[in-house]
Amino acid sequence: MSDERGGFGRGRGERGRGRGDRGRGRGRGRGRGRGDRDENVWVPVTKLGRLVKEGKIGSIEEIFLFSIPVKESEIIDYFLKDKLQDEVMKIMPVQKQSSAGQRTRFKAFVAVGDGAGHIGLGVKCSSEVATAIRGAILSAKLNVAPVRRGYWGRKSGLPHTVPTKVTGKCGSVRIRLIPAPRGTGLVSSPAGKRLLSMAGIDDCYTSSRGHTRTMGNFIKALFYALRNTYGYLEPDLWKENALSAAPFQEHTDFLSKKQIK
Repeated sequence: MSDERGGFGRGRGERGRGRGDRGRGRGRGRGRGRGDRDENVWVPVTKLGRLVKEGKIGSIEEIFLFSIPVKESEIIDYFLKDKLQDEVMKIMPVQKQSSAGQRTRFKAFVAVGDGAGHIGLGVKCSSEVATAIRGAILSAKLNVAPVRRGYWGRKSGLPHTVPTKVTGKCGSVRIRLIPAPRGTGLVSSPAGKRLLSMAGIDDCYTSSRGHTRTMGNFIKALFYALRNTYGYLEPDLWKENALSAAPFQEHTDFLSKKQIK
């Protein structure tokens, strides 16, 4: 009888349902084409990302020079990964009135900086705190902007303060950054000190007005002020610089090739 039924298990002769050595299909690495591919490998999806990964762009300053929008956070990681630090500035609950009651979500403000003239600020709202923080970090990396630093008085040593008086505004908050002598330190609120130090500024006076208790608008206004440091054409920037071809134009032949995924 056992010979007719095909032995043990559910099998019925040669038509047995046994899966043999094919596996279940959803196992670790088996099925669905996963193979041995590493999931952490960055596959760029933009032209800028392709140029960065192939080493065609030497520094992040080249991206800022030609005002190329950054759409992938991995580009910032490629240039500033070892130096970049992130800090959660504020987490606040926000509520929305719906027909079923109130829906509470969490809004996270995260700042990233390398302490050497690059600063970014990101905002993200999500139903979970961890998800909001992760999204805000990605948003902050995409918003990284260069910060110009200068001197107060004698131009000796490394730049230590803002080059000129700059202003930033968001909502009712107005913030003015004023150059300070070397050794003054950061004259600002605790949140302002953290943001200025992440931008690489050692000495600075600040003047603010409006409802500065609204932390979101306060740090946004400060970020806009730092971003405006490259908006002034000072006499030392008057000399003409011969611009080279834009990266997309220079590496047209490389970009025209089809990307192998």
